[in-house]
Amino acid sequence: MDDVRVATAGLLFDMDGVLVSSIGSVTRCWRRWAAHYGVLNAETLQIAHGTRAVEIMELLVPGIDKVAGLRLIEDMEIEDVGDLRVLPGARALLESLPPERWAIVTSATYRLLSGRLKAAGRPVPERFVSGDQVVHGKPDPEPYLRGAELIQSAPGQCIVVEDAPSGVRSGVAAGCRVLGVLGTHSVEELRAAGAEWVVGSLEGVSATVVEGGLDLRFLVA
Repeated sequence: MDDVRVATAGLLFDMDGVLVSSIGSVTRCWRRWAAHYGVLNAETLQIAHGTRAVEIMELLVPGIDKVAGLRLIEDMEIEDVGDLRVLPGARALLESLPPERWAIVTSATYRLLSGRLKAAGRPVPERFVSGDQVVHGKPDPEPYLRGAELIQSAPGQCIVVEDAPSGVRSGVAAGCRVLGVLGTHSVEELRAAGAEWVVGSLEGVSATVVEGGLDLRFLVA
């Protein structure tokens, strides 16, 4: 494995699959939600990780009342947090960063973002972009362009940290460099989407504050 060292103005983190593990809850709740709406084969439903709920709902139930549908899936996922956990290395890395040098950029709504972080024992950060704050979700560049604005940095000087191809493509489209994290997708899938590097987890990722930004170090998978 190669030891990589790179300078960056700041880090833009996806939440689910990067900072916290919620895949069990997501799968269970979307299957329950689909069964509620009479979706065929709801019990074996697999959803695209890293996609906003509003897009998933429209795909599964065209013409759905999105307000009611969104409230139901949010209620389910906020309640179902028994196996939610902070992923290895995430806590230490976040606590080493100045608040103005990072943000969360997630497809989750603000309500779900705050609920999951509370369940994981983490505060909502000062800077975040939730799925209900953007017009176009990932893989559109809008979420990560908004994230770069929040940390007052040019996208090309930011590093996006992502576990899903849709999020990787969003970061690349925004002009950011992308660090992929294994967990929900393979090295090959993340690299095919445009990730410049891939790590096994955040456990081997460290950041040192330097003038004008961060000195980031990690071992690539």
